[in-house]
Amino acid sequence: MSYLELLRCVVPELILVAAALAALLADSTMRGLEARIRFAIGGMIAGAGCVAAAVWLLLAPAHALAPGGMLVADPLVRFMQIAVLALTLLTVLISIESDFTAHVGEYVALILVGAVGMMLLVASEDILMMFISLELTSLSLYILTAFHKRSRRSAEAALKYFLFGGMSAAFTLFGLSLVYGLTGATHLQEIAAAIYRQSLSPLLAVAMVMVVIGFGFKVAAVPFHLWAPDAYQGAPAPSAAFIASGSKVASFFIFAKFMMIAFAGAEGSGSWHNYDPGWAPVIAVVAALSMLWGNLAAIVQSSVRRLLAYSAIAHAGYMLLAVMTHNATSLAALIYYALTYGLTILGAFAVVAVVERGTGDEKLSCFAGLSRQAPLVSFCMLIFLLSLAGVPPLAGFFGKFYVFAAALKEGVPDLGLLWLVILALGMSAVSLYYYLQVLKQIYVAEAPADAAALKVSPFSQLVLCLLGMLVVLFGCAPQLLLSALSTALKTAGL
Repeated sequence: MSYLELLRCVVPELILVAAALAALLADSTMRGLEARIRFAIGGMIAGAGCVAAAVWLLLAPAHALAPGGMLVADPLVRFMQIAVLALTLLTVLISIESDFTAHVGEYVALILVGAVGMMLLVASEDILMMFISLELTSLSLYILTAFHKRSRRSAEAALKYFLFGGMSAAFTLFGLSLVYGLTGATHLQEIAAAIYRQSLSPLLAVAMVMVVIGFGFKVAAVPFHLWAPDAYQGAPAPSAAFIASGSKVASFFIFAKFMMIAFAGAEGSGSWHNYDPGWAPVIAVVAALSMLWGNLAAIVQSSVRRLLAYSAIAHAGYMLLAVMTHNATSLAALIYYALTYGLTILGAFAVVAVVERGTGDEKLSCFAGLSRQAPLVSFCMLIFLLSLAGVPPLAGFFGKFYVFAAALKEGVPDLGLLWLVILALGMSAVSLYYYLQVLKQIYVAEAPADAAALKVSPFSQLVLCLLGMLVVLFGCAPQLLLSALSTALKTAGL
């Protein structure tokens, strides 16, 4: 393969890199302007880059392969890359009115570089490229977490995120090296062929556990979640939204892909009546712990950001149900869940950012009386929180429904996974309680007498309405996503 053909495989990523460099150059020539104006210009450049990359993905031929099959460009990968671009664009939009930094060009460039890492990650089918993409994404997110330089909480969160991320990278690399040592291959299909129908040797079991630990950190699953509450609370709101949306979508997709392809035949079973050693029982335990700890810890939070962080841990547990089910139906349910969750959490953090700009904090008490000051913003938050709770007909309800249905179908005929589904349903009911606590502050509690009037710009309201409408649309018409997903999965042979 020539260098020209190689470059053609990564044109969307090159477009984003060019947009990042353009944002840096534009910001460096406009240092005298206000930060919000520079944010708007940087946002337009980043938006143009995301749109151009998405258009290329839609028009370029699929099934292009980089040398050695390190990158794949089948319709499913293209779908996921466009989803990452959409979440990146929405992150940029909710960042435009931010005031936490004067280094606008660097901030926008880092978001785009993080998106490049996520796009390479979802296209990876080689463990070397996978690890490089994970680290490129992680390094960008570490810096984005620390970008509020006037906040000690931001610096502390970034340091914890970095330290836990370093340990996670060590576990991931050690697990992948064991996989290579056992199989002599780095491509997922070749790894699968080497270990298919082998007995579960101690080294293979250790490799599986190490890989689950590495990816468990990326998706903030218990007990690898310790970085998440501090990162969600300390990072600038748009950075936290990007970590919770784009990063989680890409990480869950490659996690499921790795386990389903590379470890095919070594799944085992987490069924209550038909337990069998493998990676599925490990994920079943992690999923159960995530649902329990995430929901129970969220109840006692007084910070809305930390509440959303523990909620994210619980949602990771729900999504892990689809990973352990390991079939095409569950993969489609996982992608639908992850994408709609990404849109919803972006909207929730956008509302948090609006409240923070108006009150200077994001505690539950800061949301008191919000419905009287900003009714449209409050209604959007109502949509986001009820979707996270899984209330119909919003997108979050159908995300949970499809994941739970896939888990029950996998457990047929003895319904061996019913225990996990019952636990998930019970924890969903618990989650409704703490989401309603936020809504109680917004709609029932009275604002303090000395509270300043909350001013929300028309642009912020427009972005929030867009996110709210998407959550409602994908809830009322889930087939808009699922039909495209089904076609992409069939074409990809999954």
